[in-house]
Formats: sequence, structure tokens, C-alpha cells
Amino acid sequence: MQFRQQALAKLQSPEELDLPVRLARPQGWLALSVTLVVLAAAAVWAVTGSVASTVGAPAILTHGQGSYILQSPVAGQVTAVLARQGERLPAAAPVLKVRTSKGDSVVRTVAPGRVTMLAAAIGQIIGTGANVAAVEKVARASDPLYATVYVPAENAAAIPAKAPVDLTVSSVPTQEYGVLRGHVKSVDRTAQSAQSIAAFLGDSQLGEQFTREGRPVAVLVTLDRSATKSGLSWSTSGGPPFGLDSMTLASASVKLADQRPVDWLLP
Repeated sequence: MQFRQQALAKLQSPEELDLPVRLARPQGWLALSVTLVVLAAAAVWAVTGSVASTVGAPAILTHGQGSYILQSPVAGQVTAVLARQGERLPAAAPVLKVRTSKGDSVVRTVAPGRVTMLAAAIGQIIGTGANVAAVEKVARASDPLYATVYVPAENAAAIPAKAPVDLTVSSVPTQEYGVLRGHVKSVDRTAQSAQSIAAFLGDSQLGEQFTREGRPVAVLVTLDRSATKSGLSWSTSGGPPFGLDSMTLASASVKLADQRPVDWLLP
């Protein structure tokens, strides 16, 4: 009954048309303003902004021309090893002496370079075409190092020219000396097989290692130069107090082309 009397009294009372109407409290207006500003900023960023992404991939430091596997043209017994691992040799330099049924034969380098691996020892019996050495194609000590990064093939198209690359070198403590800096020089659009990688690096095990998750694309990276002891640019001021050798393994982070966020909303 009390509720009914209050309702009837309210119907019989005149409307308070002369009183101002409060649409919202000041706190409500502040929250609404902040929300509108955030939405406007998000809309502007969606149209003009971009999202940076990277792809990680294994890498190796090499000279630009790669390596080749030296094979024996004859069959016989190795009687002398005439080269040392790490030695830089000219073309046609003697590497092995092999005793054959027709006399002694010398296995020589095909092109100038540095011996990175010797696979034959004195007394070993080898056949024609046997792999006896791996030679990196480098003629001078001043020839620059590059990094070859084996990127998944599906990411190759998104790598722009001169994209920045950070390299974590296996022989350099990252926490102390940081990462090695570089930029993309070229992208080989052809997917690499284990055999092609082995032919370029002169190492069949690396060919298998870099193709475990599929056939990658080779990305050649120029290493940035700097006045450090290694002669290269690092994320720290000085970098390591020693130089880097070729055939050093690393892991790379390659910056992909920026993507527009608004594109994600389009079919």
C-alpha cells in the first residue's frame, strides 16, 4: 500500500521542467574522453603504423665464394700429406702423394684457397673420386668474411634488400661481447638441397644439418665494419678481443619487411 501511495503522489505532482538535467557525472565524461582518444590513436596507427618482425635461422661465416671438395683422381695408398689444415695454397699446389700401380701421383688443388679439412692420412687406401680435402676459395688474407644464413623458404620473399641482421656467434660469449651486426647483401630465391649446401661449404654434415627442417634459401649477409679488434661491428662498443675465422657457426635474426596492421583485417 505504501508503494502504491507513493506512485500516485508522484503522478499527481507537477513535472520539474525548470530543473537542469544531469546527463553524466564529470568522472563519466573523463572516462569517455580517454576512450575516444585511445580509439582515435589506434585507428591512426592501424592506417599509418607498421609491425616489425624477424625470422631466426642458422648461419655460418664464410668467404663469399664458398668452398670446394677436393677429390682424388687416382686410386691407391696415401704415402705423404703435403698440406696442413688451415694452410692457404695457390692453385695446383700439392696436397697428397698417392702410390698407384703406375707409380706415384700427386693430388693438387683445383683453385687457390685455404685448407679447412683433410680427410686422408698416411697409409690410407683411397679410391678414385674419394674426398680427400675441403678447400675454401680465398686467395688473400684480406678477403672479407660474409655470413651465409639458411632461412626457411617461406620467409625468403619477405626479406628486403639491406635488411639488418644480428648474428649470435657460437665462439663469442654473447652476454659479454654482444651480437655481430650485418645487412642482407643478396637473397638466393632457389631452395638449397643438402648436396648444394655441402658443395658450397665443403662439408656434407653441414648440408644435412641445415636441411633438417626442409630446403632453405641462402641469404648472403655483409658484415658491418668497425674499428674494433675483430674489425667488425658489434652490439657492444668493443666486441671480442680477437678476430673471427671462416666456417664459424652462428645463429641469425633477420628483420623482415614491415607489415601494415590494417592488412591483417583485410581478406
